[in-house]
Amino acid sequence: MYNNHNMARRTPLIVANWKMNTTLSDAMVLATSIRNGLEDIHGIEAVLCPPFPWLVPIAELFEKARPRHLKLGAQNMFWQDEGPFTGEVSAPMLKHLVSHVILGHSERVSHFHETEEDTNRKVKSALHHRLKPIICVGERTKGINPGHTVITKLKKILDGVGQDRFEELAIAYEPVWAIGSGEPASGGQAELVAEAIQEEFGKNPAILYGGSVESKNVLEFLSQPEIDGALVGGASLSASAFLKICELAVP
Repeated sequence: MYNNHNMARRTPLIVANWKMNTTLSDAMVLATSIRNGLEDIHGIEAVLCPPFPWLVPIAELFEKARPRHLKLGAQNMFWQDEGPFTGEVSAPMLKHLVSHVILGHSERVSHFHETEEDTNRKVKSALHHRLKPIICVGERTKGINPGHTVITKLKKILDGVGQDRFEELAIAYEPVWAIGSGEPASGGQAELVAEAIQEEFGKNPAILYGGSVESKNVLEFLSQPEIDGALVGGASLSASAFLKICELAVP
């Protein structure tokens, strides 16, 4: 637990990005353990983002029993509703299964060459279909001005998105150099980026930190006044590690 004055206005949001990991049996055990653990953790919102094939079985698991503050999310989506796009998944396919969707993750950018314009189309499609986008953005190289880089990217990603929709968004600041490195940004650096985002786009989007988040460092970020939660990668593949982060996030 920690004391954050900002929490008076927003419930901490903790997102688990499992990436391309887990078998079906792994996923069901992990989802069940997290579901059961969250029964005793209140005051936060948690979103699990498993690989696409496990969304249906986990959605069915959650339909039987889950705490209200546990949601399901997708790791990506395409911006068209339907059509000849082999291998893609659309918002209409997801919206009855999930409430959130991660968009613009740096791994989509680096491995699949997605642009800010691609993410912009996805954000608009997600909002149209009442999905809540978790927009990832960050600088590739340590040491440059991260606030300027993030704002430049976000201006393209949010182009044409009305300010009245901003409260449906979460923006995850994920410095690319920190992801999977075991070396996160400092809480102070993340706070400066959060402040820059708010100065440009207002107070409505929730702001998360992502990039080597673990239970041992998450409070450094959550204790910052303008950071509302965390996007958790590797640590979310352990139920005990993820639940510890959720526990620490309780205001």
